[in-house]
Amino acid sequence: MDFAVFLVQCLNAVQYGLLLFLVASGLTLIFGILGVINLAHGSFYMIGAYLAYALAPWVATHLGGGFFTALVIGLVLSVAFGYVLEWGFVSYLYHREHLQQVLMTYGLILVFEELRSILVGDDVHGVPPPAWLAGSIPLGGVMSYPLYRLFISGVCIAVALGLYAVIARTRLGMAIRAGASNREMVQSLGVDIRLLYRIVFASGVALAVFAGMIAAPVSSVYPGMGNQVLIVSFVVVVIGGIGSIRGALLASLLVGFVDTFGNVLMPQIAGMLVYVLMAVILLWRPEGLFRTS
Repeated sequence: MDFAVFLVQCLNAVQYGLLLFLVASGLTLIFGILGVINLAHGSFYMIGAYLAYALAPWVATHLGGGFFTALVIGLVLSVAFGYVLEWGFVSYLYHREHLQQVLMTYGLILVFEELRSILVGDDVHGVPPPAWLAGSIPLGGVMSYPLYRLFISGVCIAVALGLYAVIARTRLGMAIRAGASNREMVQSLGVDIRLLYRIVFASGVALAVFAGMIAAPVSSVYPGMGNQVLIVSFVVVVIGGIGSIRGALLASLLVGFVDTFGNVLMPQIAGMLVYVLMAVILLWRPEGLFRTS
């Protein structure tokens, strides 16, 4: 492996890891703070990809905008959708057993898949990237790297910094961390814990939807695309530490490098390397890399 190929694979690993962080950070917020095992989280990623496929041409035709306008509209819709979903379904799960949470959220997967089949069909679709991001930059003599993948990495880094700023530096973040530690105490201090939890859940949904939207031009859009993402996201949450945003970031990058270089160097066993990584880290630190946000 020469330096140019190594550099391309490093960029691929970082891009995949950062994209995975977007999904996993939403899951760790919902799982770690609300205490809900949300099996439908991968479906939100799929919904985001299909939103990108459906909204991009509609926005271009009716609003004269492009892919970024579709991203903004998709984000607004995802926040509203997450808020309503928490109010109508998830809010009843906080004091239920994990088995009931699993059954409810698995039922949501079936509903979303059936609605997707009815509304869009079962074909595989492609989403073109913005024209000014459709090119590539040269790496060495014959290698090049797509600009859109660099754009994905840059956006994910910006979101990671924004999440850190909100969780660690704002009153909202302080309330979220306190609500995760002691719900009754936060309520006694006058914080509307129901509203707070709806904001957290809507934010988690929006992160997964946003990840699906920006990933659509590089991964295509197809039925069941959220299933594998869900499994790997749970691996990231367990490795990083339940409820830890910085843990999710570090774990996502570790998974990205292990998966990418595993597929290049050891393709025969690449599918199991991520789970071996999880097992090794849990043997070393059963609580994950970090305990808190």
